[in-house]
Amino acid sequence: MKTLIIAEAGVNHNGQEDLAFRLVDKAFEAGADIVKFQTFKAANIATAQASQASYQTANTGKKESQLEMLKRLELSYDAHHKLIKYCNELGIEFLSTAFDSESLSFLVDVLGLKRLKIPSGEITNAPLVLEHARTGCDLIVSTGMATLADIEAVLGVIAFGYTAKRDTNPSIDAFRAAYFSDEGKAALRQKVTILHCTSEYPAPLNDINLRGMDTIGAAFGLTVGYSDHSEGIVVPLAAVARGARLIEKHFTVDKNLEGPDHRASLDPEELKSMVQGVRAVELALGDGIKGPRPSEIINMNSVRKSIVASQDIRAGELFSAQNILIKRPGNGMSPYDYWTIQEKQASTDYKSGELISE
Repeated sequence: MKTLIIAEAGVNHNGQEDLAFRLVDKAFEAGADIVKFQTFKAANIATAQASQASYQTANTGKKESQLEMLKRLELSYDAHHKLIKYCNELGIEFLSTAFDSESLSFLVDVLGLKRLKIPSGEITNAPLVLEHARTGCDLIVSTGMATLADIEAVLGVIAFGYTAKRDTNPSIDAFRAAYFSDEGKAALRQKVTILHCTSEYPAPLNDINLRGMDTIGAAFGLTVGYSDHSEGIVVPLAAVARGARLIEKHFTVDKNLEGPDHRASLDPEELKSMVQGVRAVELALGDGIKGPRPSEIINMNSVRKSIVASQDIRAGELFSAQNILIKRPGNGMSPYDYWTIQEKQASTDYKSGELISE
């Protein structure tokens, strides 16, 4: 099964439309399936008092409020229209994360997206999660900073949003009931992918905890993937080998650009290498059936062994440990017959080194 690869442009356009188009080009050239942006109105998601995350201060070299930073990173609705049209022309899926209700409505009702991403920072934002689920779109849910209890809770909200009538009042009890209902579980299996994630930029390897993806899959029985913030491409490839069906990775046209995410992103060549690596891992994983592969079969006779005569043997003579050996090639009697053939009479003459065929 093909792994879905999301090239996360995020806010690495720095609010510049031309840079956003360059990011689309680089994602397409790298072979990604999806290029993803972030859609928000800064005033809707942060107060003037909200401070930057520590990584944002470190990566931007500026100490300012989140609101000030986010205003510079907004991408206009007009740019969204142009970008989705361009993506459709190229044949790469356009995706964006909505961080507020207005942006969500724009993505679904105006741009017509059928797939949505709920970021790690919003999975405790039950009202916004519910709005996502009520669109009926397929959902990708990232789980950075989350416990299993957090994930179960957000899945309850999503199950409720998918299955409950609009006049049903939301509540914690209603969410739990929806989560445990057959209808809710079926909707989650059909429409939700859960991503393991570590919400640090870049994420240190000792905090990746890739086995957490296995835990999520076992706990919830849903399609799992991995949203990576580590440096390089090793961890995403390992995630695919462990069963990730979706990989999301930040990328940029230049890691030295000003902005909060550039330093923790891949450059275009690294993104291309990651995509190629994922496809190589997929091929290497195979079908799981253990048996001779087509490329191996031609080598079997050359490297396996058979029973051969260690000296001349006359017809009627008994085979014994003194007159037979195990040698290459492997197209004669199996060495498994070494014991059963002993003390039996040769049916014909054999020259020393000749394959025994009885």
